[in-house]
Amino acid sequence: MNPTVGIAVILTVLQAAHCQMIKDLSACLLGQSLRVDCRYENKTSNPLTYEFSITKDNRKHVIHSTISVSENIYRNRANVTMHKNLVCLHLQSFTTSDEGVYMCELKATNDYTGNQIKNITVIKDKLEKCAGFSLLIQNTSWLLLLLLSLPLLQAVDFVSL
Repeated sequence: MNPTVGIAVILTVLQAAHCQMIKDLSACLLGQSLRVDCRYENKTSNPLTYEFSITKDNRKHVIHSTISVSENIYRNRANVTMHKNLVCLHLQSFTTSDEGVYMCELKATNDYTGNQIKNITVIKDKLEKCAGFSLLIQNTSWLLLLLLSLPLLQAVDFVSL
Protein backbone atom coordinates (compact mmCIF):
# COMPACT_ATOMS: atom_id res chain seq x y z
CA MET A 1 0.00 0.00 0.00
CA ASN A 2 1.16 3.52 -0.79
CA PRO A 3 2.38 5.20 2.45
CA THR A 4 0.39 8.36 1.67
CA VAL A 5 -2.83 6.35 1.28
CA GLY A 6 -2.07 4.50 4.52
CA ILE A 7 -1.65 7.76 6.43
CA ALA A 8 -4.88 9.13 4.93
CA VAL A 9 -6.77 6.00 6.03
CA ILE A 10 -5.33 6.24 9.58
CA LEU A 11 -6.27 9.93 9.81
CA THR A 12 -9.80 9.18 8.60
CA VAL A 13 -10.19 6.45 11.21
CA LEU A 14 -8.83 8.71 13.95
CA GLN A 15 -11.18 11.53 12.94
CA ALA A 16 -14.16 9.19 13.02
CA ALA A 17 -13.10 7.86 16.42
CA HIS A 18 -14.98 10.64 18.19
CA CYS A 19 -17.74 11.84 15.89
CA GLN A 20 -19.45 13.80 18.64
CA MET A 21 -18.56 14.94 22.12
CA ILE A 22 -20.92 16.32 24.74
CA LYS A 23 -19.52 19.68 25.78
CA ASP A 24 -22.08 20.78 28.36
CA LEU A 25 -25.25 19.62 30.08
CA SER A 26 -27.39 22.19 31.88
CA ALA A 27 -30.91 22.41 33.29
CA CYS A 28 -33.27 25.29 34.03
CA LEU A 29 -36.94 26.06 34.65
CA LEU A 30 -39.04 27.58 31.89
CA GLY A 31 -42.36 28.37 33.57
CA GLN A 32 -43.58 25.02 34.93
CA SER A 33 -41.38 23.04 32.54
CA LEU A 34 -37.89 21.66 32.92
CA ARG A 35 -35.46 22.27 30.09
CA VAL A 36 -32.29 20.18 29.82
CA ASP A 37 -29.79 21.43 27.24
CA CYS A 38 -27.25 18.96 25.90
CA ARG A 39 -24.60 20.85 23.90
CA TYR A 40 -22.23 18.83 21.77
CA GLU A 41 -19.50 19.11 19.17
CA ASN A 42 -20.27 17.10 16.07
CA LYS A 43 -17.45 16.22 13.68
CA THR A 44 -19.52 14.26 11.21
CA SER A 45 -22.59 14.72 9.05
CA ASN A 46 -23.94 11.32 10.17
CA PRO A 47 -27.39 11.41 11.81
CA LEU A 48 -27.40 11.78 15.59
CA THR A 49 -29.38 9.58 17.96
CA TYR A 50 -30.11 10.60 21.54
CA GLU A 51 -31.60 9.45 24.80
CA PHE A 52 -32.66 11.50 27.82
CA SER A 53 -33.25 9.51 30.99
CA ILE A 54 -33.51 10.02 34.72
CA THR A 55 -32.17 7.86 37.53
CA LYS A 56 -34.42 7.77 40.58
CA ASP A 57 -34.22 5.22 43.39
CA ASN A 58 -31.31 3.49 41.61
CA ARG A 59 -33.48 2.83 38.54
CA LYS A 60 -33.10 4.32 35.06
CA HIS A 61 -36.27 5.74 33.46
CA VAL A 62 -36.15 6.67 29.76
CA ILE A 63 -37.86 10.05 29.21
CA HIS A 64 -37.40 10.58 25.45
CA SER A 65 -35.24 8.65 23.02
CA THR A 66 -34.41 7.67 19.48
CA ILE A 67 -32.27 4.84 20.88
CA SER A 68 -34.83 2.97 23.01
CA VAL A 69 -38.49 3.15 24.10
CA SER A 70 -39.65 5.98 26.38
CA GLU A 71 -41.64 5.15 29.50
CA ASN A 72 -45.40 5.81 29.42
CA ILE A 73 -45.30 8.24 32.34
CA TYR A 74 -43.18 10.68 30.29
CA ARG A 75 -44.56 10.22 26.76
CA ASN A 76 -47.22 12.95 26.96
CA ARG A 77 -45.05 15.35 28.97
CA ALA A 78 -41.71 15.24 27.14
CA ASN A 79 -40.51 16.48 23.79
CA VAL A 80 -37.10 17.13 22.29
CA THR A 81 -35.95 19.86 19.95
CA MET A 82 -32.71 19.72 18.01
CA HIS A 83 -30.72 22.71 16.82
CA LYS A 84 -27.19 22.97 15.56
CA ASN A 85 -25.00 21.31 18.23
CA LEU A 86 -27.84 21.38 20.78
CA VAL A 87 -30.43 18.80 21.82
CA CYS A 88 -33.06 20.13 24.28
CA LEU A 89 -35.38 18.09 26.44
CA HIS A 90 -38.57 19.86 27.53
CA LEU A 91 -40.47 18.17 30.38
CA GLN A 92 -43.89 19.70 31.03
CA SER A 93 -45.43 20.01 34.52
CA PHE A 94 -42.11 19.51 36.31
CA THR A 95 -42.53 18.68 40.02
CA THR A 96 -40.34 17.49 42.87
CA SER A 97 -41.24 13.90 41.95
CA ASP A 98 -39.27 14.49 38.72
CA GLU A 99 -36.07 15.29 40.62
CA GLY A 100 -33.08 13.02 40.08
CA VAL A 101 -29.98 12.52 37.98
CA TYR A 102 -30.73 13.35 34.35
CA MET A 103 -28.60 11.79 31.62
CA CYS A 104 -28.02 12.86 28.04
CA GLU A 105 -26.68 10.12 25.79
CA LEU A 106 -25.63 10.83 22.21
CA LYS A 107 -24.44 8.56 19.41
CA ALA A 108 -23.68 9.35 15.80
CA THR A 109 -24.69 6.73 13.23
CA ASN A 110 -21.71 4.53 12.29
CA ASP A 111 -19.68 5.76 15.28
CA TYR A 112 -18.24 2.57 16.70
CA THR A 113 -16.46 4.18 19.65
CA GLY A 114 -19.53 4.10 21.91
CA ASN A 115 -22.02 6.61 23.16
CA GLN A 116 -21.22 9.94 24.76
CA ILE A 117 -22.92 10.32 28.16
CA LYS A 118 -23.18 13.23 30.59
CA ASN A 119 -25.18 13.53 33.84
CA ILE A 120 -26.64 16.41 35.84
CA THR A 121 -28.43 16.34 39.20
CA VAL A 122 -31.73 18.24 39.04
CA ILE A 123 -33.42 19.51 42.21
CA LYS A 124 -36.39 21.82 41.64
CA ASP A 125 -35.59 24.30 44.45
CA LYS A 126 -32.02 24.72 43.17
CA LEU A 127 -32.87 25.27 39.50
CA GLU A 128 -32.45 28.69 37.95
CA LYS A 129 -34.98 30.14 35.57
CA CYS A 130 -34.02 29.81 31.93
CA ALA A 131 -32.40 33.02 30.76
CA GLY A 132 -33.93 34.83 27.82
CA PHE A 133 -30.46 35.05 26.31
CA SER A 134 -30.14 31.28 26.03
CA LEU A 135 -33.42 31.23 24.10
CA LEU A 136 -31.99 33.77 21.67
CA ILE A 137 -28.91 31.63 21.07
CA GLN A 138 -31.05 28.72 19.88
CA ASN A 139 -32.57 30.63 16.99
CA THR A 140 -30.85 33.91 16.16
CA SER A 141 -32.19 34.45 12.65
CA TRP A 142 -35.05 36.69 13.82
CA LEU A 143 -32.65 38.71 15.97
CA LEU A 144 -30.26 39.18 13.06
CA LEU A 145 -33.15 40.31 10.86
CA LEU A 146 -34.25 42.81 13.51
CA LEU A 147 -30.76 44.25 13.89
CA LEU A 148 -30.31 44.56 10.13
CA SER A 149 -33.67 46.31 9.74
CA LEU A 150 -33.07 48.94 12.47
CA PRO A 151 -31.47 51.45 10.05
CA LEU A 152 -34.51 51.07 7.76
CA LEU A 153 -36.88 51.70 10.65
CA GLN A 154 -34.92 54.78 11.65
CA ALA A 155 -35.00 56.05 8.05
CA VAL A 156 -38.79 55.65 7.95
CA ASP A 157 -39.13 57.62 11.18
CA PHE A 158 -36.88 60.38 9.83
CA VAL A 159 -38.86 60.64 6.53
CA SER A 160 -42.20 60.81 8.35
CA LEU A 161 -41.00 63.82 10.39
